[in-house]
Amino acid sequence: MAGRINDDDVKAVRDAVPIDAVVSEYLQLRSAGGGNLKGLCPFHDEKSPSFQVSPSKGLYYCFGCQEGGDTLDFVMKLDHLSFSEAVERLAAQAGITLRYEEGGYNPARQQGEKIRLVEAHRAAARYYTEQLGSAEAEIGRTFLAERGFDQAAAEHFGVGYAPAGWDHLVRFLRGKGFTDKELILSGLAQDGRRGPIDRFRGRLMWPIRDITGEVIGFGARKLREDDNGPKYLNTPETPLYRKSQVLYGIDLAKKDIAKGSRAVVVEGYTDVMACHLAGVTTAIATCGTSFGGEHIKILRRLLMDNSNAEVVFTFDGDAAGQKAALRAFEDDQKFAAETSIAITPGGMDPCELRLAEGDEAVRSLIDSRTPLFAFALRSIVSGYHLDAEEGQVAALNAGVPVVARIKDRSLRDRYATRLGGMVGLTSPAEEEAVRRRVHALARSYERGAPEPALTGASPGRGPQGGGRGRQPEPQRPAAPRGPRLDLRSPAHRVERELLKLALQRPDLVAPVFDAYGADEFTAVPYARVREAVAEAGGTAAADDGFLTRAREAAPDDTVRSLITELAVEPLLTRKEPDDFYAGTQLAAVRLAAVDRRIGQIQGSMRRCEAGGDMSAYTSLQEELWILEQYRQDLRNRGAAAL
Repeated sequence: MAGRINDDDVKAVRDAVPIDAVVSEYLQLRSAGGGNLKGLCPFHDEKSPSFQVSPSKGLYYCFGCQEGGDTLDFVMKLDHLSFSEAVERLAAQAGITLRYEEGGYNPARQQGEKIRLVEAHRAAARYYTEQLGSAEAEIGRTFLAERGFDQAAAEHFGVGYAPAGWDHLVRFLRGKGFTDKELILSGLAQDGRRGPIDRFRGRLMWPIRDITGEVIGFGARKLREDDNGPKYLNTPETPLYRKSQVLYGIDLAKKDIAKGSRAVVVEGYTDVMACHLAGVTTAIATCGTSFGGEHIKILRRLLMDNSNAEVVFTFDGDAAGQKAALRAFEDDQKFAAETSIAITPGGMDPCELRLAEGDEAVRSLIDSRTPLFAFALRSIVSGYHLDAEEGQVAALNAGVPVVARIKDRSLRDRYATRLGGMVGLTSPAEEEAVRRRVHALARSYERGAPEPALTGASPGRGPQGGGRGRQPEPQRPAAPRGPRLDLRSPAHRVERELLKLALQRPDLVAPVFDAYGADEFTAVPYARVREAVAEAGGTAAADDGFLTRAREAAPDDTVRSLITELAVEPLLTRKEPDDFYAGTQLAAVRLAAVDRRIGQIQGSMRRCEAGGDMSAYTSLQEELWILEQYRQDLRNRGAAAL
């Protein structure tokens, strides 16, 4: 059983790895004001950024789905790691050697499973790149050279070679301390008659990295005629590798995608290489699967749904390429970015185009892109006989849903007019009729009506699809939120602001805040936060570990999430908070508590008077007089009366 990581080492890891550096490996962050950063939440789909990161506090929080925590929580949740695995990953990045209790440190035994698999892939990648220089790998070097890739290009992309023997990699990794079980689980090996054998043999190897740059799988290209396997063989599904969630080249392209607000989607490893070497450094590719919803989520987090952003798909101009383009159009609505298509000339892919015509031709290909909905519209309308009225009507029926899905209303109007011209309707009355149909259908889509799937059209036939609507996506279960109440209502606003100050600027409210009881906070979750602050030592004892202690003192995940939310949420003041602002909140919360107590006493006095208990009535009257004097003092002097 793995030993427990030393607490001081865990703290050292938290302190050493800035949360904004970790989060920005997965999504684009922009200033949110007040020292915070914002981006599109990686834990749920959203149109505008509600995910905030506070570098000064080492916390993140999404105000949309209520996911929040520190750097370790982020890595655990997003990469599905255990606590120890997350600590080990960040410790490796920071160069921190961890100490383990309960039996000492044995790397082969005590490191988390996923961390071990990452290390196995890292070692395998180094092994393959070294083998590319061997005599046996000359066929691989020739393959690369024939496609315009020299040694420097191979090194930049980490291209390697898997020897043709049965167990070269297995023996190498065993020598590094990896077990047969780990080699099988990683997908680097498979069961043979006499034990594990190499999965990849006699092939050119491309390391597939995740967005952080870690190798999580490989793509292997066949080189010899006697290889009876597929042309490309990829790592199977493993705890690290999910092909629907991987984009080849994303580690190299992510910064330029975020900076330039453009991503170029190509079809293969060599196409990515060709594009990057030609100067199109935002090129990425899927790995043995079509471009889908999980890939879209990765790009949306980098593009931040900027309306000026763009996703460019490159496809061959043949029938298969056009079909792929129409599939891409199906996902257009999932982007706020504009989607475009670049059709390669003569059926060449970007790699072939670069080899035939040079780097400039690849750049020109991307620059000559066409809006994807324009391409889809032409492709669909061209499938009908437009010389006959029946064909014109059928083409119009097929084209109207395409135009109705265009987000920009002004563009929608233009393409409605263009559609009329494409099918042969040119009179002003006919064009207006097309626009009315388009806008009516667009409004129905906005109200939630299902949109028809685009399956293309065949010459001489009517609209395809038989009126089938797109299947609605399954609803993501709502995150448990606990007793939220209306915590942003005016009644609770001041309490909320004071708790935010206690967590964000404890120096401004200490030591007065520490004298406040939990009963001075009317919302139950707020009272629990107050108690957690007390458990953490109070605001007067706040230090670098104060927030961590407060979160650990929370009685449950709901309160812990609320503490994170309050620690990240911007204060209501536009100016830098000062003693006066903090004093105003302190006085307001105390004044509200005094008002409530006065109301309770007045109710008790009425009951005593009705029951004839004048002794109790007199005692309450004295307390009431004291509180009324205190209330007046608070109203007149504010925080000075506390």
